[in-house]
Amino acid sequence: MQTEVKGAPAFAYIETVLEPGETLVAESDAMTSMAADLDVKAEFNGGFVSGLCKKFLGGESLFVNRFTNNTNGPRSLTLTQGTPGDIREVDLDGGSIYLQPGAYIASTPGLKLGVGYAGIGSFIGREGLFRLQVSGTGRLWFGAYGALLDKEIQGEYIVDTSHLVAYEPGMSLHVQMAGGIISSVFSGEGLVTRVEGTGRIVIQSRSMSGLVSWLNPKLR
Repeated sequence: MQTEVKGAPAFAYIETVLEPGETLVAESDAMTSMAADLDVKAEFNGGFVSGLCKKFLGGESLFVNRFTNNTNGPRSLTLTQGTPGDIREVDLDGGSIYLQPGAYIASTPGLKLGVGYAGIGSFIGREGLFRLQVSGTGRLWFGAYGALLDKEIQGEYIVDTSHLVAYEPGMSLHVQMAGGIISSVFSGEGLVTRVEGTGRIVIQSRSMSGLVSWLNPKLR
């Protein structure tokens, strides 16, 4: 399978070439174009109950699409996300990664998607009460609004609320004020997320909540 992320960081999309017999799993609204003779099968995202959990707790769609090349030659498939921004490709080799709700775009069939409790700190920090866990062996694509920034953490690191996109297992999230009460209120920062542990996190440079806050006064 040949894949390439193009159009980054503002308008990223995934250009894919499926060889005969290959399959790619994607969010139900991720496909933008494809070869006419690719086979598409819609199915529950991990089963009916699991699909419901991913939709209402993990911010993902109830259904996913399986794109399979049953022809005798390579076929093209283009995928994207609903918001303008960057897309990241990650290879997992038996490990796992946590994603914020709505970040998942596509994966190869060897990966499993599950929903787990993220903690009240994640909920208060506007990262979601539940998190999507992707585990197994295969290739994963996820994205978010804005550019994606990688940070290697050893100890503690502060991330503004609604900006944490992905993080590795073993990392814990805690919500705190940006400073003292007066500083937190008047600086405009308010609450922030303190990430603790050792591993890699991915941060988005923009957030949808920030966009909404910016737009609301201009629409009145």
